[in-house]
Amino acid sequence: MSRAPLDYLSRWPMRLWLAGVGLFLYLPLGALVAFSFNDSRRNIVWRGFTLDWYGKTLSDEGLMGAFGNSLTIAAVATAISLVLGTLAAVALWRFRFPGKAGLEGALGLPIVAPEICMGVAMLVFFARVLPWPTELPWPLDLGNIIIAHVSFCFPFVAVVVRARLGTFDRAQEEAARDLGADDWRAFRDVLIPHMAPALAAGALLAFTLSLDDFVITFFTAGPDTVTFPVKVYSMVRFSLTPEVNAASTLLLVLTIALTTVAVRLQGAEGTRQVMDRT
Repeated sequence: MSRAPLDYLSRWPMRLWLAGVGLFLYLPLGALVAFSFNDSRRNIVWRGFTLDWYGKTLSDEGLMGAFGNSLTIAAVATAISLVLGTLAAVALWRFRFPGKAGLEGALGLPIVAPEICMGVAMLVFFARVLPWPTELPWPLDLGNIIIAHVSFCFPFVAVVVRARLGTFDRAQEEAARDLGADDWRAFRDVLIPHMAPALAAGALLAFTLSLDDFVITFFTAGPDTVTFPVKVYSMVRFSLTPEVNAASTLLLVLTIALTTVAVRLQGAEGTRQVMDRT
């Protein structure tokens, strides 16, 4: 009992340290959001609160067109990454074959490789190995960016799904086969429902990564193809206005929302497993 107050006081240095780290990490983002409501074109001078910059951002045809490109790329890349990542995870989980350990390590290479290296590699690939015609109609002219995004998105899906499969009881699949289900039906009715939370989390993670990507997109985008991050970067090069802040804030809010949904899906599934075991 006498040690409780001392324990409580000893936590204050750690709490102050955590508060300082959080302030260091999130203060720039807070300044970005705050100055997106600034009633002045100069970010260093606060003149009042306004929502006009959000209206101008949403009415900017070039910016909204770039946002539409980003959404299209993210949606297609997520769908392809979900299929490829799931198949890769199931193959690594179910089968044994020579070089499996090396393949698992190679699968994580796009996750740890610097984006600048990935961007240059994709630039060389599309410039010399597989030139993608830029005169194709929309959205086919986005094909090179979609391929590049799939290359670094599907390993994230594979890692999430692979971790989920580690908790699967193979006896359930064997029981389904004993009851007359073939391989496809056992996969569809037993394995896919078990993977569902990981599939949702992996899809949201891939969508967020694709939507936010700048470096790889900058190297693979054609002269007439602009995505939302690239458009914001081009706006910043001329001047840092509250309109840029508003556009960045909208992207930040969307990213946080998708990430929160993915984390909650994973957390809810973990809680459900604990309750089932107890």
